[in-house]
Amino acid sequence: MVAGSYATRRRQHSRKNGFHKGSNGFTSQEKNYAAEMLDEFEETPLYCAVMTYMSYFFLIIFGYMRDFMRKYGLEKSKAVKETGNKGFVPLYSDFESFYTRNLYTRVRDCFNRPICSVPGGEIDLVDRQSHDWNWTFSYPGTTTKTVNLASYNYLGFAENSGPCAESAEQAVREYGIAGCSSRHEYGTLAIHDELEALVARFVGKPAAMVFGMGFATNSANIPTLVGKGDLIISDELNHTSLVLGARLSGAKIKVFKHNDMKSLENILRESVVQGQPRTHRAWKKILIIVEGVYSMEGSLAKLPEIVALKKKYKAYIYLDEAHSIGAMGPNGRGVTDYFGVDPADIDIMMGTFTKSFGAAGGYIAASEEIINHIRGTSHSAAYASFMSPPVVMQILSSMKIIMGEDGTNKGKQRLCTLARNCKYFRQRLKKMGFIVYGHDASAVVPILLYMPAKTVAFSREMLKRSVAVVIAGFPATSLIEARARICLSASHTREMLDKALEAIDEVGDLLKVKYSRRKIDARE
Repeated sequence: MVAGSYATRRRQHSRKNGFHKGSNGFTSQEKNYAAEMLDEFEETPLYCAVMTYMSYFFLIIFGYMRDFMRKYGLEKSKAVKETGNKGFVPLYSDFESFYTRNLYTRVRDCFNRPICSVPGGEIDLVDRQSHDWNWTFSYPGTTTKTVNLASYNYLGFAENSGPCAESAEQAVREYGIAGCSSRHEYGTLAIHDELEALVARFVGKPAAMVFGMGFATNSANIPTLVGKGDLIISDELNHTSLVLGARLSGAKIKVFKHNDMKSLENILRESVVQGQPRTHRAWKKILIIVEGVYSMEGSLAKLPEIVALKKKYKAYIYLDEAHSIGAMGPNGRGVTDYFGVDPADIDIMMGTFTKSFGAAGGYIAASEEIINHIRGTSHSAAYASFMSPPVVMQILSSMKIIMGEDGTNKGKQRLCTLARNCKYFRQRLKKMGFIVYGHDASAVVPILLYMPAKTVAFSREMLKRSVAVVIAGFPATSLIEARARICLSASHTREMLDKALEAIDEVGDLLKVKYSRRKIDARE
């Protein structure tokens, strides 16, 4: 029923646009859609999984050996210790910092590296050195210019010149930096009302409300929407802010396998039939929470199928578009725009301004009734300071450029450039033999490296070749799926991408991390 309803709509769209139907009754566009979804993940090779588990086993063994030596003074411990707490219970357990103490500090030269430039297609990294295994750093005062593959600046609006920067500067002159008040007191300016009206129009919802922090947009507002007697059905790979908001709500939480519609429908069916635990009363509300683009996987939510299930079981949808709004779809309006889903079918649309818009904060868009409820009950509205005026103007100006309301087609050009960059970069990586997760339209490109030592080496070798990448491992990923997470931007030129790809190809051969078993036609 789910696949059929979507296929019917796609066939109608295909006939209208002249797509040819195959002998099996499905159009080539439908086949491409199904192939894209199946192609998002490649199975981890068995030997990679075994070697990764063995790597962590030896790391743990040597970590405990070094902790034993430190305990008896055979090795000096440089771990941070609490001071001045005599007679008090320690704030944290020494055992809890085992992973940080024995692994994270060894790779910290790859994480949290300071920059001293705009996060554009190229950035200036501050050079630093360490002589004590990254417990402390010294800075020689020099910088390294690198191709930036580590920024969420998807459309390139994080600039220090141009119309957005000029609008932000004018806002500082007119409104100041901040008002130090909440939205419930003196914290609403005319530009806040203008921004909320523009956001609602941009995403296609009746009303919207903006917040100064993207994380709090989820964690502080989900509890205002659901509570005791309600059910949340959450994708297993949802962001921490969604997980925290769900836990704070007091609602019952059930988790379905990532993008697995069969798993989701089984939970929906069982929940509708069985009702609440013990009493078996019907749930007051059932809320399905998903992301548009998953930030660590680069995969897309199967939105058309989720909408069909939502309608079938009379549930609600909460869609987090932090990584898709502004960066996907022909008009930059996220996954609803990409799939052609009516925004009216999405009950609550959430997104952030920290990625595509080069700003900060987040929004929730929904019906006027829901927004008015959030406006009156949200902790983020009642206790947090309002969004800074220059940030508001940055968002207003960048969103108007995307929508073409600045009188130019620069926004459309950025969207097209980003889409071309994403497809080009991903296809090149796959042809090289890397295992790459995610959808071809996603600006998040995870390259699977698996083993912790190779993950660290990948970052360091790339930096030697003047390419900045972010690596991620446990607990940000599952234990055996450490990766380099590439983030593409419209500010990347083809020359920048080719330079980065050449470096990735060279390092991939050096570290033997081209694990893919798929055969990619060189003519594609």
